[in-house]
Amino acid sequence: MGKKVILLFLLIVSIVSVQAQTNTKEQKPATQVEDPDNLAKEYFSQIMGVALSATSNLKLYEFVYDWIGTPYRLGGGTKKGIDCSGFAFELYNKVFSTLIGSNSRNIFSMVNPINKEELKEGDLVFFKIGSRSITHMGVYMGNNKFAHASSSKGVMISDLDEAYWRRYYYKGGRLLAKLRE
Repeated sequence: MGKKVILLFLLIVSIVSVQAQTNTKEQKPATQVEDPDNLAKEYFSQIMGVALSATSNLKLYEFVYDWIGTPYRLGGGTKKGIDCSGFAFELYNKVFSTLIGSNSRNIFSMVNPINKEELKEGDLVFFKIGSRSITHMGVYMGNNKFAHASSSKGVMISDLDEAYWRRYYYKGGRLLAKLRE
């Protein structure tokens, strides 16, 4: 609830700011007036530690922000508790209108594996933690950051360069083209 209030407050402040700028005697050219989407991207950049660009998917960042702090629950798929594949499933369903598998190994079978250097916003990242098979996954956000449901901290954003994630990183993946159409 608190996150939504903060986001709503930020958007209201940005709209009032834009209106105040357009009502002054010295009107700035339209290109200099900040738009609310841009202010929201700046906000998400600061609060999530991920640099958003003009091409960033604001819906993706709003979704992740809304879920941050949701507790982990194996097999869960709601705000009361969710696991890593459930989080990816919900994100892809709501943000990209795409249905994906229900566990990390099934989802990996639906992607084209890609190198870490090729990752783009919305791609999936897979990990093998203490196992020969995939045990964890997340959604790439840009700048080596990914969103995931951590078993210890719930939904959060982590950095692929952190020693723990670097150690267990397996591959990135992009959904096969036919699934995204």
